[in-house]
Amino acid sequence: MTSIPFENRAAAGRELASKMAVEPGWHDSVVLALPRGGVPVGSELARALDAELDLMMVRKIGTPGQSEFAMGAVSSGGVCLRNDAVIKEADVSEKEFRQAWRDAERELDRLECLYRKHRHFPTVRERRVILVDDGLATGTSMLAAIQTVSRLHPLEIVVAVPVGSQDAVEKVGRVADQVVCLATPEPFLAVGLHYRDFDQVSDQEVCATLHSASASPQNSILESA
Repeated sequence: MTSIPFENRAAAGRELASKMAVEPGWHDSVVLALPRGGVPVGSELARALDAELDLMMVRKIGTPGQSEFAMGAVSSGGVCLRNDAVIKEADVSEKEFRQAWRDAERELDRLECLYRKHRHFPTVRERRVILVDDGLATGTSMLAAIQTVSRLHPLEIVVAVPVGSQDAVEKVGRVADQVVCLATPEPFLAVGLHYRDFDQVSDQEVCATLHSASASPQNSILESA
C-alpha cells in the first residue's frame, strides 16, 4: 500500500484478502472480527478466503479525550488487560480506570446479547483463527482477543489488519503465530487517518453482516458438520 489512505473498511478488507489469498489452506479457517470496525474488514476477508465469519467480542477501554487509544480492554472470555503506559501518560487515576472498566464490561454484555442472540461461539479448537480489526493503535484490544482465543486451543492464531503502529504490530507479533499488516506508517497518529471513509459502523450493520454470513453456503456446511 502507498501513503494514500484506504477508501473504506471494505476496501481495506479486499486488499488484505489479495495479500493473504496467495497462501493456500484458508478455507477451514474461522475469521473472528472485532466489532464494530473490524466487521466490514473481516467480512470481505472471510468471503475471499472462503472462511467462516464470526465475532470476537472485545471492548476497548478508551483513554479520556482520546477514545481510540486504549488504556485497557475487556473480552467476553473474562480477560481484562491494562495498558499501564497509556494510563500513566494520560494521568488516569485508579478510580477512573476501574469505572471505565465497569462501563466497558456493561457495554460488552449489551453488545454480546444484541449481536449473538442465540448464536453459539464457533468451534476454534485445532482450527486456524484469523483475528481481524480495522487497525492497531496500541494493540491492547487485539492482545485481549489473542489471550481469549488462545485458551480455546486453536491450531494457529493469525492477526490480520490493514494498518497499525509499528509498536503495536511488534507487541501483537510476540504472542500471535502470524501478523499480516499492510501498512505501519510512522509516526502513527490514529487508525482513522488512514481511511477516507471512517464513519462508525452501526450495530445494525454488524447484525446484518453476521446474519448474511450465517446464511452463506460455507457457514451452513460448518454449522451442520
